[in-house]
Amino acid sequence: MSEPVLSVLFITYNHETYIRKSLDSVLSQKTDFTFEVVVGEDCSTDSTREILREYKAKYPDKIRLLFRDRNFGRPTLNVYETAMACRGKYIATLEGDDYWTDDHKLKKAVDFLESHPEYSGCANPSLLIGEDGDELSDKSPLKLYTWDKEDYTIEDYRAADIWPGQTASIVTRNFWKDGAYDYTVIYRAHDFIDDAWILLFSLMHGPIYHFGEIMSTWRYVVKEKGENWNSLNQKRDRYMQETFFHVAQMYWLEQYRPLDKRERERAFYDFKLGTSVFVKHPSKKSRRLFVTVLRYDLFHVLWHLPKPALTPDTGGWMPGSLPEVTEY
Repeated sequence: MSEPVLSVLFITYNHETYIRKSLDSVLSQKTDFTFEVVVGEDCSTDSTREILREYKAKYPDKIRLLFRDRNFGRPTLNVYETAMACRGKYIATLEGDDYWTDDHKLKKAVDFLESHPEYSGCANPSLLIGEDGDELSDKSPLKLYTWDKEDYTIEDYRAADIWPGQTASIVTRNFWKDGAYDYTVIYRAHDFIDDAWILLFSLMHGPIYHFGEIMSTWRYVVKEKGENWNSLNQKRDRYMQETFFHVAQMYWLEQYRPLDKRERERAFYDFKLGTSVFVKHPSKKSRRLFVTVLRYDLFHVLWHLPKPALTPDTGGWMPGSLPEVTEY
């Protein structure tokens, strides 16, 4: 069997209500090239797997199912394993509660990347919808993903917390197996955040082009007992989470590029914030944060002392071992 030109990296967990619409938006794509749908299913407790088996039976040559034996509570690990299974020259990402609104989305992306080898990927703005599928009037969640330039570079990423597109909009070259960088950080550094890493990985290979037209949706749902990221994030300490994440990104990035002025300024900000949180709200977790910013941000980034080891006790990497996944 020849390898597909593009792989759809399709992540799902408990998406029985939405997954048919999501898959249909992929399978209705009009292309002049072959593509596969690689589904990373994270051991759902609803009927998601049954629906996937139904689609696999209808499209046996198009869909590949990766079923996890148990849920590890770390969706980023599912993203990594699914990405590593993708065979295409290009990868488009989509989660089981989002969907594409343009039947030519993949063709537009591949045509652009084929004719512009200097770009590592492309993205587009998304329509923000709620649980019922209606467009939301409050567009504030999209602020982080709003970009008003066509070209987005690694320098833009390092200088601002604004990204060119939500996960469902991104199409990149398949860099996952090139060995250029350590991509396991995507699951070792955080349990849920993957879009920031995918963009950073791609930008390390070249700029991202931003289409001006909406071609995808982002389903934004916040519920008291919701299991999705937006719901769970409401219960987390945002300052701690963001500070740990900043450390993880700088720690990873400086293996390959010197930290710049902006990142040193961020290190100083994170050190002040981490210290303040620990002084005002002492706890085991805030102490971990303080030790992390002290050893990394202050001693290493600002005082140029040797780089410390990042361990589970000081900000924390997850061990690198991977669980079993069965393909169907």
